[in-house]
Amino acid sequence: MPTAVVTGGAGFLGSHLCDHLISRDFRVVCVDNLDTGSLQNVEHLRSESFTFLNQDVIQHVEIEEPVDVVYHLASPASPIDYARLPLQTLKVGSYGTHNALGLAKFKRARFLLASTSEVYGDPQVHPQPETYWGNVNPIGPRGVYDEAKRYSEAMVMAYHRQQGVDTAIARIFNTYGPRMRPNDGRAVPTFVRQALEGKPLTVFGDGSQTRSFCYVDDLIRGLVALAESQEHLPVNLGNPNEFTMNELADAVIRITGSKSEIVHEALPVDDPQVRQPDITRARQLLGWEPEVQLEEGLRRMMGTLGREPLVA
Repeated sequence: MPTAVVTGGAGFLGSHLCDHLISRDFRVVCVDNLDTGSLQNVEHLRSESFTFLNQDVIQHVEIEEPVDVVYHLASPASPIDYARLPLQTLKVGSYGTHNALGLAKFKRARFLLASTSEVYGDPQVHPQPETYWGNVNPIGPRGVYDEAKRYSEAMVMAYHRQQGVDTAIARIFNTYGPRMRPNDGRAVPTFVRQALEGKPLTVFGDGSQTRSFCYVDDLIRGLVALAESQEHLPVNLGNPNEFTMNELADAVIRITGSKSEIVHEALPVDDPQVRQPDITRARQLLGWEPEVQLEEGLRRMMGTLGREPLVA
């Protein structure tokens, strides 16, 4: 039975990754300080195959047993969270990544960093290939997250080149699905919550800015495929289908059957105008691409909330 360590394993993505690994007969050690994660996300996994460590990865992580792969997902990931926890975000990207890499080196394990499309900032190249270096404001309100992830990527490559650690980097684009916190500030859970409560859906700016939304099951398949590959350079993982925020709001209203209106608010500082992954490398290297389209994913998400979507 192979063993995987998942930092941030009680969070949205981390808990789904733990689910997937256990379904494939892995033993999983979940490391999380519960700043943004929740024990409810992993309570159903309690078994001999699953261990939960309530620990901040900023501190040294000690795992007694052999480890085959380390998935480093720990980090605040929504604008609300990293605005609330700016220093913690920077520390988990630096000290946390250093500790997770040190664990992988000591155990001679494969290491995967969950990086982000935010390394591209407000991109001037569209769609964004992995060769694009980005357009990031290091001192803006989003800089703590963007630069923490960029630093993490640099550290991962340094460990690979200088220490010989077997590493991989996934640049994750907007992902959604069950277990997202309703108030975490990201568009999909915010719109769903507002629609179900009959409140106006708040769209920033004129709503013409675009995002690409990947359902969580697809994203997890991509992460595991990358971890099980021999690739070391960054790989984009996301759904290349692009939607404006107005189109997303319309889809949520349609599927929930809500009577909510759409209202527009001021655009946040440094909010990207476009975001769409070029997944050519993922297709070629991993044979991976998303299967779940937006409206189907929203219907699945609604089903987990105990609400029947009105669009079949």
